[in-house]
Amino acid sequence: MSAPVPTYPRYRAAAIQFDPALGEKEQNIQALLGLAKEAAQNGAKLIVLPEMATTGYCWISREEVAPYVEPIPGPTTDRFSQLAATYDCYIAVSFPEVDPATSVYYNSMVLIGPKGLVGTYRKIHSYISEPRWARDGDLGFPVWDTPLGRLAGIICMDAEYFESARIPALHGADVLLFPTNWLEEKSPSSRWMARAFENGVYFIAANRAGCERGVQFSGGSCILNPDGSIQSYIDDGQGIVYGEIDLEQSRKKRWGSSWQNEGDRLADRRPEEYITLVHNTYLWEPLKYHSLYDMGELPPGQLSCVGFLQLDLHNFPLRASKETAIYHLTDLLRSTLRDLDPARPDVLVLPELLLPGPFPEEESSIDPVDYMREGAISVPGSETDALAALAAEYQLSLILGIAEKAEDGNYYNTVLLIDPEGVYGKYRKLHLTRNDRRWASPGNLGLPTFDTPWGRIGLTTGYDVLFPETVRVLAGKGADLVCAPAYLNFPDPIGLGPSRISYGFKVAPDDYDPTHSLLWRVRATEHQVYLALANWNGKAEGRAANGYSGIFPPANETYPWKEVLAEEEEDIFPATPSITMMTIDTREQRNGRRSTTHLRYAPGEISGSLTGELDYNVRDTIPGNVVRGKPLLRKRMPYWYLDLVRKSL
Repeated sequence: MSAPVPTYPRYRAAAIQFDPALGEKEQNIQALLGLAKEAAQNGAKLIVLPEMATTGYCWISREEVAPYVEPIPGPTTDRFSQLAATYDCYIAVSFPEVDPATSVYYNSMVLIGPKGLVGTYRKIHSYISEPRWARDGDLGFPVWDTPLGRLAGIICMDAEYFESARIPALHGADVLLFPTNWLEEKSPSSRWMARAFENGVYFIAANRAGCERGVQFSGGSCILNPDGSIQSYIDDGQGIVYGEIDLEQSRKKRWGSSWQNEGDRLADRRPEEYITLVHNTYLWEPLKYHSLYDMGELPPGQLSCVGFLQLDLHNFPLRASKETAIYHLTDLLRSTLRDLDPARPDVLVLPELLLPGPFPEEESSIDPVDYMREGAISVPGSETDALAALAAEYQLSLILGIAEKAEDGNYYNTVLLIDPEGVYGKYRKLHLTRNDRRWASPGNLGLPTFDTPWGRIGLTTGYDVLFPETVRVLAGKGADLVCAPAYLNFPDPIGLGPSRISYGFKVAPDDYDPTHSLLWRVRATEHQVYLALANWNGKAEGRAANGYSGIFPPANETYPWKEVLAEEEEDIFPATPSITMMTIDTREQRNGRRSTTHLRYAPGEISGSLTGELDYNVRDTIPGNVVRGKPLLRKRMPYWYLDLVRKSL
């Protein structure tokens, strides 16, 4: 999408962190006008204020907030318009709006420029308190053409949903304006960083500071770069954080390292595979929904053990034959599994393209396309038979990536699920990197899931997981565990230092956190699945990968998080790497109960048990296990998501 040539391709922006007094509207506005004036006098052309900054946030009811709402345009927008005109700048202001035609209230943001009102955004994804007084937004996700580029706004809880940021990006947004009252997470939030990274946009987050009605807010107001890195931020207290916007950078949608994994954040999307994103698949009780018409019922699930193996490229030289490659692989797996006796994983996830090995760069002595195609295997075939025999020997399921030569004559970057009886599941990579396209065709099997004793498993690859649509589709199909063999040399996580804010419970490490923005952690929790990602590591023969393999849980409200990451090996190139394992729980209730009987009681009736326990059907309840209940998916707003699947915008 072409955008008008901006008057200011580079300019200064500011996020204001503020601690409003609840209900002290005039006092708050006076203070905000002063802070915005200071930012403008210091050269900021674009200024963002926090969510509900003029009134405070924690309102109990419509009646309580009623004295403080106002229309757009109205008295508050008039006052900020004067400031914007005086200093030739743009200001994003958030406050409770009333629609005079209906008397309905909204949590809104208005963008004001030197010539007055530019546009309004009404928050679409409500947080828990807002339905007490406000309606969900009804204006969609507008993008505004301005001399500062194409600007869009989202508010607070919207950032929990990748759709809110993706849709403006698809419409050419350069900068996301983000008024927020974020809480219970050390900030700048890893969610905000993910939204900037996956869309290649600047992200200006203006959070509030302080505590209101017992709620501790997280500060962390910031300017984020299009790669998700932190340009500048403020931890606690009131203040102004400045940054530089360079529209040339936000309009470059390429991502990746200088090695093999370059691609395009938007052009590599596969909208035709995302159709179910506009379905509200978790609107009803998930167990009843998935078992409708006695079809598709989720497997019972259980406590089980998932493991992954992160392999160093140095130990996988380019192979001369398929026989050598499969011998080396099965020998390695036997060695590592023997070391675990008697404890072994139920599911073992291995890296992408184990057979014949990752794509070599041009500097190697072997033609990379010939290498991949000559090393591609048939499925099923002798190689998969050997892996199935190993799965039978150790009674586990193997998930690994291969180069596949299909019966249709095409080559695919494929992920296999192999159990003791053979190939049980297959996925062909949908989102192809630049190097994938040189030897492989895009996948033609969609985004499949497979029912196992360990739960419903979704198969994908690391590059696919960079696209949030991928895991959302799998989660919407009821996936408990998403397994992602990977061959990636990006993204590296961005660290964050300690915060001065004192929370009522532990939300993050006390010291510097080197993996603060780790994308795989975000992907698991925002889609409420277990994510097991196995990547390569190191550099060898023109190949490179950055590791960061791990198993990540569907929720991590408190620290320490229940995740496992690949550890640094004492030996730089260990001949026998170690398997890392974690227990996952895919049962429907935390106590493991599952009822298959129909309700036989009236409300309040006790079923005759000595303990007074009700006889209930778990399918008529929301499962107590978050991986089965997926409450965040229930709060999606698919009515507004059609642009995710449009063939062109």
